[in-house]
Amino acid sequence: MAKTNFGYEKRQRELEKKRKAEEKARRKQEAKRDEPNGTEGEASDVSADAPEGESAETVSQNAS
Repeated sequence: MAKTNFGYEKRQRELEKKRKAEEKARRKQEAKRDEPNGTEGEASDVSADAPEGESAETVSQNAS
């Protein structure tokens, strides 16, 4: 009876995981690149309104 080559199978699983991770990272990059800039601008506007000594988070919490 032939013996299974576990080293080969393990390497194939690792390559598949690596390929999936690279594909996911590529999709994430594309989504980030295609994202409208409106969401980033809102965060910077809030921090610009913050008085000195207060963080943007404190100002946004006070506004709620």
